[in-house]
Amino acid sequence: MLTPPSQLLLRNINDLTGKVLLVEPMADDLARELAQAAPELQLFCYSTDKTVANSWQAQSEAPCYFAASLTTDEVFDTVVIFYPKSKEQLSFSLSQLTANISAKTEVYLVGDNKGGIKSLTGHAEKLGLTAHKLDNAKHCLWFALNGLADKPQPAIAMQQFSAKTADGSIKFCSLPGVFNHGKLDIGTAILLEHLAHIHQGTVLDFACGAGIVGSYLLQQQPALKLYCSDVSALAVDSSKATFALNQQTATVLAADGMPNGTPLFDHIISNPPFHTGIKTDYSVAQKFIDDSKGKLKSGGSLTLVANAHLPYAEWLKTTFGNVKELARRQGFVVYMSRKS
Repeated sequence: MLTPPSQLLLRNINDLTGKVLLVEPMADDLARELAQAAPELQLFCYSTDKTVANSWQAQSEAPCYFAASLTTDEVFDTVVIFYPKSKEQLSFSLSQLTANISAKTEVYLVGDNKGGIKSLTGHAEKLGLTAHKLDNAKHCLWFALNGLADKPQPAIAMQQFSAKTADGSIKFCSLPGVFNHGKLDIGTAILLEHLAHIHQGTVLDFACGAGIVGSYLLQQQPALKLYCSDVSALAVDSSKATFALNQQTATVLAADGMPNGTPLFDHIISNPPFHTGIKTDYSVAQKFIDDSKGKLKSGGSLTLVANAHLPYAEWLKTTFGNVKELARRQGFVVYMSRKS
């Protein structure tokens, strides 16, 4: 199965030559389809998403670079960038390509119309580049991007931020592409106010983002044994930087779903995602709730925050047989369930 952006890429397969790097592709069957349609191409993947990396590696022996930064000496003939969620992340991705393109490299972008790619022409101009629309189908756009070899984009370093909490402040680090980059979102801020029941034991912060929740917990309870996991390599690096900044110790893991190889937990906390790319996708949160029960010790708790319209209370009740509402305000709800 192919997502619409991948379908549009295949429609323009004749634009691809030689060594082809796909940057932040989707978790679909593109690697297999491309290899079948154009076996003469040498395919490579660069993704910061563990789900995508796992999908790619399951269907192709072509190299997949799963990391926050692109670390290879390869120089590519063609680069296709799948338009990311934010312009900041696009700038980050472009900056990663400096050592891997030449004046002969053809650079293309593809993306869903609803994902912001319509503004690419203007954004490219601000970066000193030129974007030309080449195709439009499947509610997606296919652009050529010119000038990147002549005007390499500046490297974007890990940034430090500070946010106010209900009982003080917290310092954290973040890269573009991390959830709510550089800010403490309302839902997480409300969650932080309702974690007093977590004062000892082993804790997992699932979908940890920049590590704000975990770092806050260690501020309050330094003796906790903390694990953090996220599907994003950008988030993993950001969380590690947050704990280093605050001189704290935690184990941070990249994982597609629940991390493997961990002990059972006394507590699991999360502000779980409900989007895959730009599309609403409840399956990640629902599977997280289902899998949490097996990762908790008897008597252990799962605490999460969610938009009030989402059916998390029903899922928690079905999985755990109990659910308690700890807070409800500003369109968010904090729930807690315990494993009997």
